[in-house]
Amino acid sequence: MPLAIVRFRHNNQIRWGLSADNLIHPLPLPCTTTAGLIALGYQAVADACNNTGEALADNSVELLSPITGDAKVLCQGANYRQHMLDSGVDPDAKAFNMFFTKSSASITAPSGEIIRPPHVQLLDYEVELTLVLARETRQSVQVTTDNLHEYIAGICIGNDVSARDVQIPQMQFHKGKSYRTFCPLGPVLCLLNRQEMKYLNDLQLTLSVNGKVRQHDNSGNMVFRPAETLTEYSQITDFNPGDVIMTGTPSGCALALPSAFLVRLAALLPEQKKWELFMKKQRARPQYLQDGDLVEAVIRSTDGVIDLGRQQHRVVRGAA
Repeated sequence: MPLAIVRFRHNNQIRWGLSADNLIHPLPLPCTTTAGLIALGYQAVADACNNTGEALADNSVELLSPITGDAKVLCQGANYRQHMLDSGVDPDAKAFNMFFTKSSASITAPSGEIIRPPHVQLLDYEVELTLVLARETRQSVQVTTDNLHEYIAGICIGNDVSARDVQIPQMQFHKGKSYRTFCPLGPVLCLLNRQEMKYLNDLQLTLSVNGKVRQHDNSGNMVFRPAETLTEYSQITDFNPGDVIMTGTPSGCALALPSAFLVRLAALLPEQKKWELFMKKQRARPQYLQDGDLVEAVIRSTDGVIDLGRQQHRVVRGAA
């Protein structure tokens, strides 16, 4: 069965627990990092779930990111069919992934604040199904649906918060997506066994801002599925247990890309003028996050067996 594991602080102690029915059941696990948790193995964690401590009300603890700061944050871009179409890309003609990374310093708790740096005007959201990796690799690997369980330990909710006015005009994906608090993860790290890997293709992702749905799609609409993504990504990076791959976001982001015609037209303009027009057009879009906005994200399987919890964050302006 899926194991809904959380990492929490209670009485100044950080512990692992099992989340069930609005209760947190502390687990007797001898590890402090996600890598250590994964190294124990699914069965050892499952056995620990049968030997829990006294249950705590979930509102009596502080839920932390279940992904600790030693993890690499690997990312896919534009991986949902409709998102590609909205970006002017034919998903059926796409032969390879777009990969980038976020700094581990951007990892933050599943609730609290998303801090907008004062110079950032175009703050965007991206709900993403996040894969938590299971094993170390030091060479390219061939991942298939048959051996996927050897490489993926579980899943959690991720939000690829992005400063579009840094990412795009400065051509700085890593910088624009790596400010502190720009990678909320959790609350639940759902550990899966071999039979449960099928759920990776049938999860509903939803993100809302101030109670209004902005993004909603099913993971079955990903263009590049986890097995082929891991195979391609392993050609250029090493994996470690506890590392994560954020698998792309559905359509509905605040960013609106210009048509191919306007892109060609803009290429004829001086660089400064081109980006002035970009900023002017984007500033006119009310979808970008504003200080005080409440951002919520959920991911659940259509049959209700898997529930990765709910992220809730308030956008606040950072110190100058």
